[in-house]
Amino acid sequence: MYAVVEINGKQYRAEKGRKLKVDRMDIQPGESVVFDRVVLLSGEKTEVGNPYVQGAAVKATVNEEVKGDKIVVFKYIPKKDYRRTHGHRQRYTVLTVEDIIGA
Repeated sequence: MYAVVEINGKQYRAEKGRKLKVDRMDIQPGESVVFDRVVLLSGEKTEVGNPYVQGAAVKATVNEEVKGDKIVVFKYIPKKDYRRTHGHRQRYTVLTVEDIIGA
């Protein structure tokens, strides 16, 4: 059984016990959060929302906040002696799916 849930404008496949790495959320580790924007609910019978499945939710617990791999941003303009190098590390929140409600 799984659900497709929308978190911060992106869709993730949530299964009970699975860890999700989503864009950073302003929630402390150890707190519980409920997402009610369930797009698809699969079990014995598959339900597709229009746009969301009524009465369905995904309950998750925040584990930690991590940083992703470093991405090098290099800007270059030929013949103008312009070179800039910057780095970026995206911050993510790791969630553990506790339960899928409404299945």
